Amino acid sequence: MSASASRGRRRAAALLAALCLVLPLAGCSAAGSGGSGVVVTTNILGDVVRNVVGDQAEVTVLMKPDADPHSFGVSAQEAARIENAALLVHNGLGLEEGVARNVKAAGAQGVATLAVGERVDPIPYAEGRTARRPDPHFWTDPVRMRKAVDLVAEQVIAHVDGVDAGKVRANAAAYGGQVTALDSWMRGEFATIPSGRRSLVTNHHVFGYLARRYGFQVVGAVIPSGTTLASPSGSDLKSLADAVRRAGVPTVFADSSQPDRLARVMARETGLDLRVVPLYSESLTGAGGGAPTYLRMMRANTEAITAGLSAR
Repeated sequence: MSASASRGRRRAAALLAALCLVLPLAGCSAAGSGGSGVVVTTNILGDVVRNVVGDQAEVTVLMKPDADPHSFGVSAQEAARIENAALLVHNGLGLEEGVARNVKAAGAQGVATLAVGERVDPIPYAEGRTARRPDPHFWTDPVRMRKAVDLVAEQVIAHVDGVDAGKVRANAAAYGGQVTALDSWMRGEFATIPSGRRSLVTNHHVFGYLARRYGFQVVGAVIPSGTTLASPSGSDLKSLADAVRRAGVPTVFADSSQPDRLARVMARETGLDLRVVPLYSESLTGAGGGAPTYLRMMRANTEAITAGLSAR
């Protein structure tokens, strides 16, 4: 090799090293020891992952409190963080529409990914425009979330260097016990609702898993779709109003991350006397809100549903 060529290679190596120091998130780890930490797309899964990981690794959650999982996006820095993760945990099943390409790109670059929804026995939507497509809202069923806890623990141990496997498994067992207790409590609360009033109407189709687990009927949704990015037509509202009349439903449950305007419009346009009650369905709140954790979100929703359907 000539002296000039050697000097050229040394300059290139020095430049690369300098770039890695200045831009630590720009992908330099791919040429080194691999990614580090855990990146999670949604804040609901982020809360679960943090409970499982504990102090064993850094956990980055992309979705902000009170955001919409269907439409939130990421910054360039966050996209780089995804591509440099040791493990990327995402909901899957088409939920995170705004970051789907980022997840796909990370997988193509060799980042270990866990699509939790695909691994917890997903069910199809019962009806509406998305009928027979997989429903991504599995977290409304704590029994499936308990499975997710173990899945996360296994993948963290397998892909995140330096974690203590015993501590991660102990964290998963402790938190999983709380999720199991949640299921038992929810079952007891829902048992107090009269059998003739166990029907759900929501802004869009979110609670199919909860309905199947605890014996509810999903009458319909104001937006007959699994995504908040869709819009209802006049015929959609009429069909839903007819179903609500037949079922005698007293309450419509609206997503806390979305305005309840559509539900109120339905009540006004159809002449139905309906209460509109907010639920924390697709996002956690900030620390000062009513659902800063998964466990508190599910308890708040259970209390709201029970009160809304039991009231006369």
